Amino acid sequence: MTERLKPLQGELLAGADASAPALDLSAVVAKTTAIVVQQTIDIPRIAVVPTGEVTTGFHPFKLDVAQLHLQPGEREIIIHNLHTNEQDTLASEVGLKEQRPEDYIVHALVDFDDIDYFTHADLLYDLAGQMAQHLRGYLSEDETINVLDRDRRLIAREIHAQMMAHFWEEVTEYEVQVSRGFTELKPCNYTATAGSATPRGWPLPPSGHGTPFPGDRDETGRIKQMLFGGFARCLYPLVRFDSDTERRFAVILERDAVKWFKPAKGQFQIYYKLGIEQPEYIPDFVVETDTGILMVETKARSDIDTQEVQAKAAAAARWCEHASAYAAEVGAKPWKYLLLPHDEIIESRQLRDYLRFKVESG
Repeated sequence: MTERLKPLQGELLAGADASAPALDLSAVVAKTTAIVVQQTIDIPRIAVVPTGEVTTGFHPFKLDVAQLHLQPGEREIIIHNLHTNEQDTLASEVGLKEQRPEDYIVHALVDFDDIDYFTHADLLYDLAGQMAQHLRGYLSEDETINVLDRDRRLIAREIHAQMMAHFWEEVTEYEVQVSRGFTELKPCNYTATAGSATPRGWPLPPSGHGTPFPGDRDETGRIKQMLFGGFARCLYPLVRFDSDTERRFAVILERDAVKWFKPAKGQFQIYYKLGIEQPEYIPDFVVETDTGILMVETKARSDIDTQEVQAKAAAAARWCEHASAYAAEVGAKPWKYLLLPHDEIIESRQLRDYLRFKVESG
């Protein structure tokens, strides 16, 4: 290293003080290395992408029709002649008549890209039949047809939204690509409105900088609009939180972690299947401790078991499994993926209390 860093040109100043101490390159390299290690977390170059055949479908379920109390609309137009003061009515017929009442809904449902008629026909007619039966509970048959014809798209949108909560998929395999070396931290760029441009201090404003975070209801409701600064262990000088749950978890990290950061888009090449899409997954936190590195996601408890959250967790846990295998080869720290319910984030708890929420790779 010393030989490589020696200058090729001669002394710039011939009369330079020969008694000046020589540059200790070993000390410079050691100090620079220590600073780099302190200001980063080793992230292996790993890409996890769903591949192969993917099977999808929807579990049967009972339709929630409590909010769908639809009423038939008027199909008559009154024509008033101003010259003769006479009135006539013009009645409109139902649009294209279907063979069965359920067909009005089914034909609207198959317009969605993620619904295949031949695969899901039985479920579609079951759900459409539930809707038609609901309407017959307070409407006549003609009025039921009127509603199904006029509001078919509204009904289809509501049914489709409920179907997504019962979506399932099976991915035959994931393609994992591991490259040697580590990735550097991606830069984070934030925009802020004039009223929220001053960073909130952490936990109190640094001398002369920032304003404290009071934590009242009005402030927590606006937390996405705020920037926070003044951290001691975060690798970024400024951070934006998506929820007060994240802010409270950061309090724990500032106390118990060696270092931590909130990843930017593109930091991890983790992709998961969601219907026909393959979105990128960006975890909430990456945390280094004395014994390992944690990838952490905080979610409302009611969302933990949803298909999307579980798909993200499966892909992230698989990434951590391969990252740990690579870390073992190079003598680095192992990785774990934690999925934390929001009501478990209590500032008085310690970081090690959350290791029980580790998600294992399937």
